[in-house]
Amino acid sequence: MEGIIHAHSGIRWIILFLLLVTVVRAFLNRNNSEFGMQAKLGLFTMISMHIQLTLGLALLMSDHVAELTEPLSRFFMMEHTTMMSIAIVLSTLGHSLSKRAKTVQAKYKKQLVFFGLSLLFVLAAIPWPFLSRFSEIGWF
Repeated sequence: MEGIIHAHSGIRWIILFLLLVTVVRAFLNRNNSEFGMQAKLGLFTMISMHIQLTLGLALLMSDHVAELTEPLSRFFMMEHTTMMSIAIVLSTLGHSLSKRAKTVQAKYKKQLVFFGLSLLFVLAAIPWPFLSRFSEIGWF
């Protein structure tokens, strides 16, 4: 179980990096005529988030959450799960809708909006150790 916890915690940094790169590239290249690399980046970001979802569900179904204190248990069972699910839906929509958009500019705009919103939800749902209510959780 510790391995899954560490994998779930470590992949968060990869996802944050991928989301940030996807959003920044979508903004900077919004008037570009080429979308191929950006489409692959969006796909890789979405796949990474789905892998993270699988690890998170494995943790949620384990006894690990039950071992946490009451406020932390509630956070992981309700807030974290809900916000991360929304973030994953947004990234999936961003990838799917950008593939179907008619113009390259519309593709970039869809990715910018949906992956940007996904990034905000991810940042809000991560139990950051520097916040007092998550002080017992480490960085990794």
